[in-house]
Amino acid sequence: MVKEENFDLLIIGWGAASFSAAIKASELSGGQMSIGMVGYGKIGGTCVNVGCVPSKYLLEASHSVYYPQHPRIEGIVPSQVNYDFSRIMDGLRSYVREAREKKYVNVIEAYDNVTAIEGKARFLDGRTVEIYDASGSVKARASAPNILIATGSRPSVPSIDGLRESGFLTSDTVWDLDRLPASFLVIGGGAIGLEIGQALAHLGSEVTVVEAMERLLPQTEPEIGDAVLKRLEEEGMRFYLKARVMSVSKKGERKAVKVLTHRGTEEIEVDEVLVATGRVPNTDALNLEAAGVKTDRAGYIMTGTDMRTSREGIYAAGDCVSKKMYLETLAAREGVVAVSNMFGDDMRIDYSSTPWAVFTYPQVAGVGVTEEEYSKMAGACSCRVLPLSQLTKATIMGEGGGMIKIVIDPNSGRIVGVHALAPNATDIITEGAYAVKYGYTTDDIISTAHIFPSISEGIKLAAQAFARDISRMSCCVE
Repeated sequence: MVKEENFDLLIIGWGAASFSAAIKASELSGGQMSIGMVGYGKIGGTCVNVGCVPSKYLLEASHSVYYPQHPRIEGIVPSQVNYDFSRIMDGLRSYVREAREKKYVNVIEAYDNVTAIEGKARFLDGRTVEIYDASGSVKARASAPNILIATGSRPSVPSIDGLRESGFLTSDTVWDLDRLPASFLVIGGGAIGLEIGQALAHLGSEVTVVEAMERLLPQTEPEIGDAVLKRLEEEGMRFYLKARVMSVSKKGERKAVKVLTHRGTEEIEVDEVLVATGRVPNTDALNLEAAGVKTDRAGYIMTGTDMRTSREGIYAAGDCVSKKMYLETLAAREGVVAVSNMFGDDMRIDYSSTPWAVFTYPQVAGVGVTEEEYSKMAGACSCRVLPLSQLTKATIMGEGGGMIKIVIDPNSGRIVGVHALAPNATDIITEGAYAVKYGYTTDDIISTAHIFPSISEGIKLAAQAFARDISRMSCCVE
């Protein structure tokens, strides 16, 4: 007999957006709202299990191996670091398990009003879903007047001749490695491909990246993308830009990859292939047509900035939503916006001031629009680039090759974009987010004291570059 469940709020998915929404709804109702959370796979979703957490752990481990061998300060002798890749991966998986337990399993158990149901959901109508197990057997039906879809996404696998037959890794499966392959070909030069690629290269693997676009990280400024390419090439990574993989085949214990480049077709032999060509939404099995929920061509759910879908009473949040950026912090915020609007508020998500980052070293981070984007939007813009060679803290660290760029409206001086390639760029970009969100001008930045010497001082120097030649400034000039 199929169990029937009724809730005040039904959440489909159990990742970052789902947990944020469940916690917010519980707070709004003083713990009185009955909430059902339907999910499958490891609780916690992408970020803690196969995304942000393991990738940053691996990056930190790899930096600890690589940079002592490549010191950037005079007088420090390169030192060999001995390490055990298998033990690093054991530590990574152990950390992920502990994080999942602490931040998700234990958290949900603390909310008596939340019922977690393992299984996949399929809409029967706009208020009811059936929940089925891995075998396809229906185990329950759940109904609610308010539903949040937060099913996340999964790696996209391109249709490349011989790829599936030859075998490959993705950002979901690379964490299962116990032995470091001697060489990798990474398909995709976005954030995932560059982060995992640099980590593997730092640990000693030969890494080749094939990217279809003409430059890396098109979401940031061209000069930053070019500088990232230069730095990673200096560290030994190889890149094929404006190129695509035509086929993959087995060649003994290795894999032969045919790559179409501007020079013609080249064959590259590697030990392993990592696919990092983006992600696709987990919406294909939801039967959204029965609920009247519209998606774009790729299957992402279409919402307004209030997270409402095309069906009254159904909202969506997280990586299954059609938008420009896919971030855990953004997913969590969308979950809060969705449930707040369900229960009487009028809240909107602010995508324009949401910062993003790539955790290579040096890090890349940005917020707002680029010079090209604002020029197209407004007809003109003004911008300045601070080379980190002009920033004392960066040169002390031997990291003068990065930069910070600020984009402003030329009429008002209002800051509309901040982009950085720098150590700790992920920490300093929050200042840029406040500037974009609240309409700060360069004068607002300049009139605020910054720590010297620090990387964050670079934001102030970049702002000062609109008013003076910073190469002719002494330290801490106001």
